[in-house]
Amino acid sequence: MLPATFKLCAGISYRHMRNMTCLRKNAVVAIHHELNKLAGPGPSNWISQVRRRSSLLSSRIEEEGYSEEDMSYVKQGEDALKKAISILSEQDDWTIETVAANGDKVLSKVLPDIGKVFKLEVVLEQQPKSLYEELVGNMEQMGEWNPNVKEVKILQKIGQDTMVTHEVSAETPGNVVGPRDFVSVRCTKRRGSTCFLAGMSTQHPKMPEQKGVVRAENGPTCIVMKPCAEDPNKTQFTWLLSIDLKGWIPKTIINRVLSQTQVDFANHLRDRMADNVSMEMAHAC
Repeated sequence: MLPATFKLCAGISYRHMRNMTCLRKNAVVAIHHELNKLAGPGPSNWISQVRRRSSLLSSRIEEEGYSEEDMSYVKQGEDALKKAISILSEQDDWTIETVAANGDKVLSKVLPDIGKVFKLEVVLEQQPKSLYEELVGNMEQMGEWNPNVKEVKILQKIGQDTMVTHEVSAETPGNVVGPRDFVSVRCTKRRGSTCFLAGMSTQHPKMPEQKGVVRAENGPTCIVMKPCAEDPNKTQFTWLLSIDLKGWIPKTIINRVLSQTQVDFANHLRDRMADNVSMEMAHAC
């Protein structure tokens, strides 16, 4: 049922189907049905919060007077979030790719119609709201602290929760994997103390494919940040990564590059947050 649900959601992004009110309502009902099944008899808080808020989607985007193109991006972002939650809710059949000395862990599994996805699980010293501000509020500064990223540019914002971005990745050491660029729609949510940053590839008129750069695809991807049960001042940080780098690259190399990229990201983020604390202390003196 789940693949059919997302085909229904994708269908309403087409221009000739958007004005079919009944179809939009059916899509929202179908999403609720699937999230109810995923949550089971005892859903975790973050799934319940997203499910409750998703009921407002259809009316909200109409009331705020978005264009049809804007509505399409909003729906793509919501679709990416729902699909990512579905994947993360399934705890079975994950295979360990790597475990770092500090306990950072990358797992993977192969999914029908998507392929291999990776999941980073780490604990960070900061609260979710601080990490959310860095990753969302300061998104365009990511290239300053993450050497795997050359640039992140926000092409368009739609409301508070949706944006379209262009990202350029750096080449890997030895240029095993050359630079790639991505155009992504991102859906950001804060539900209580839990924060989400989901996304998937899209197209945007401001950023057609660039000559000499391979346009890769991603999604669904999602970062989930929630307080640790043992210490609410720390964050249980989960990053779901699904990506197609394109080009003729052996799968063994792709698997190694992607899992290492996730481990590196966690370490670079730790360094960034530590630098932020140092700067705040320096300004306070």
